[in-house]
Amino acid sequence: MTSNMERLLEELQLIHCSLLPAEIFLFLDHCNSWNDALQSYVSFGYSDSLEKLNLSSPSLHIGLENFNVWFEVTLSLVQQQPLVAVKGEDISRDEQEKWQRIVKEKFNDIGDSEYPIYQLFSLHLLPMLHEEADNIHADRETKLLELISAHEDALSLRSSHSSSSKVIYHALFISHHLISPTKRRNLQQWSMSLSISGFAKVGYPGVIYAEGIRENIEEFVDSVKAMQWLALRLRFMEPAPEGVDGYISASQRRWTEFQKVGDVMEEMRRIGRQKYIVEVGIGSAKASKGSI
Repeated sequence: MTSNMERLLEELQLIHCSLLPAEIFLFLDHCNSWNDALQSYVSFGYSDSLEKLNLSSPSLHIGLENFNVWFEVTLSLVQQQPLVAVKGEDISRDEQEKWQRIVKEKFNDIGDSEYPIYQLFSLHLLPMLHEEADNIHADRETKLLELISAHEDALSLRSSHSSSSKVIYHALFISHHLISPTKRRNLQQWSMSLSISGFAKVGYPGVIYAEGIRENIEEFVDSVKAMQWLALRLRFMEPAPEGVDGYISASQRRWTEFQKVGDVMEEMRRIGRQKYIVEVGIGSAKASKGSI
């Protein structure tokens, strides 16, 4: 007749031999003698000498490597149902109670089995732990990919914005007149602080032409509009034409004041933009320097 100890050793051997990679089967510290007993049983089979060890009921840790839920199992040397306690690191009460319910349900499903702990873990609990660990890992991977994607989108948006902001724009204002020393001084200061090139034609009519990177031109235009004017019209603010020199390719960036329309025409011709001033009705394509 098989003794309780022999039955326990047989079940422990079944559990140990059924373990998959990353699955853990350890006797608790106060049950280390069971390690020697199990090794002896595996190597030489059961003998009466094992009974003479007078071992207490074994307790063991069963779980997965690097997973925060595991089970502590206490087996009985008498005919009693094993005790299975849910343990974990940083697990909530709800999670612990969930696993405890699962243990109870699976025990009921197993019923009167010769090897209840072996069946409980090999058929139910360990596969469920693997599934839970895989789901958590998948969730973390998904969140990580979402973070990476969001970061890449942010970089792309920043790069797009940066590229957009570096597009060269130009703008042209026409006003009834431009005489005020304050306005002229402001235009000079803004051109310096915003790295804008262009000119102001003072007197009647007033003309303001500016060229620079988009965000600086937009700020310059807003600043000009914010001043008080008798009649001010923004004729355009748009990307500067490609393939035309402009101030970027001209000899140097600068802000200039002119007194005559002819000087404006000559300057626009110098930077390859004369058509823009002609199209708004100032001067003509044949105008020469010095004309009024």
